[in-house]
Amino acid sequence: MKKTFIERYVLPVALKVAGQKHVLSVRDGIILNMPFMLIGSFFLIFAYLPIPAWGHLMADLFGDSWRDKLLYPVKATYDIMAILSSFGIAYRLAEKYRTIDPLTSGAMSLVAFMMTIPQHTLFAPVEGAAQKVIDGVIPVNLVGSQGLFVAIIISLLSTEIYRFVSGRNLVIRMPEGVPPAVAKSFLALVPGFCVLAVVLAIRLAVEASSFGDVNNMIATIIGIPMHHVGGTLPGMIFSVILIGVLWTLGLHGDAIVLVFIQPVWLSNMTENLNAFQHNLPIPHIITQQFYDLWIAPGGTGALLGLVIFMVVSSRSAQMRQLGKIAAPGALFNISEPMVFGIPLVMNPYFFLPFILTPVLLVLVSYFSMSTGLVAPPAGIALPFTTPIFVSGYLATGGHISGTILQVVNLGISLVVYYPFFRAWDNLKAREELQARQQSVEAAAASQPAV
Repeated sequence: MKKTFIERYVLPVALKVAGQKHVLSVRDGIILNMPFMLIGSFFLIFAYLPIPAWGHLMADLFGDSWRDKLLYPVKATYDIMAILSSFGIAYRLAEKYRTIDPLTSGAMSLVAFMMTIPQHTLFAPVEGAAQKVIDGVIPVNLVGSQGLFVAIIISLLSTEIYRFVSGRNLVIRMPEGVPPAVAKSFLALVPGFCVLAVVLAIRLAVEASSFGDVNNMIATIIGIPMHHVGGTLPGMIFSVILIGVLWTLGLHGDAIVLVFIQPVWLSNMTENLNAFQHNLPIPHIITQQFYDLWIAPGGTGALLGLVIFMVVSSRSAQMRQLGKIAAPGALFNISEPMVFGIPLVMNPYFFLPFILTPVLLVLVSYFSMSTGLVAPPAGIALPFTTPIFVSGYLATGGHISGTILQVVNLGISLVVYYPFFRAWDNLKAREELQARQQSVEAAAASQPAV
């Protein structure tokens, strides 16, 4: 079979990177979130279903707070992502080393990760009142997707320290006859102390700086340039590249980047709406709707095209099944099932298309609107879950050109993702074939000789 360019030149490098222990551990550990993310995504769809009659019906049946209650499973799944990952990554890395206990390693990583989180938050008793510091609480945002990058670093660091200390026999060994569970707990005492000592030193060093905590340090460093790029085309390109890079590293790119640039987009949206209502020219192209509805079909990374390929042309049973599960979320622009299901985090196969596709969509969409071929967003605030094609028509104030541009953008995403999808799908199909062959051989070997 003739090899494609991707399989000939990109695949060998990707295989080397993807086969590295730490990369594999991050990928396999984050997958622990996948079933919970899929469950949460379905509740998220129903909570923000872009049908006004649905909202009125639910409010009549369950009261005005119906959405808050429907989001309970979302908060229980999305908001503990970093906690699950800190355990899962360390567990998988310890499994690959085979010299330390995976369960202990996972627990040690979880404790170390929780130690990086400041146990206080700001709280305003009533709206508009001065905020007060509340101690003895764990900020939910730091144990969810926003804390994922810190969880990855800490899980790898703690496991390596654990392995380093254990490898030099700096452990407390119990005499024979002691139950294995008790013996393992004593084996972890000295390595655990070393892990927490190192993490404590890191936390104290960061607290002594102006950042306050590790997560704030990361967000601040990234956010400094975001205030200056605003709603410009170079700023938009920089934003989507940064969002993609952060996501592939395991950091919630949208949560970090948009918190700094979103005020500019929302201000542009308000000005567009005022102009639209007074029949004046729309002053801005780049708004919140521009990003949500034209740059991110299927969620961050414009993953709807990839989902379509997985559903209709996957040779791998795993990819086909994942595509079917993720398709409802992708139709409503929820990308987490794909990001953590394939996964795209720490996956060199999809690094390039995940970043390149939004950049191309920004360029195509911006120039289409700036030249007058497509109506710009009119400032109409649509939920980000509004499905593609419908959203383009509504966001432009009833111009079919908005929908046509979404069709073009979907086609671009299909073209960009296809060769990378095919290379990954072929790899998974070969892995499945090899697994089946090994299963058949194992079954044949277990049959008694006649």
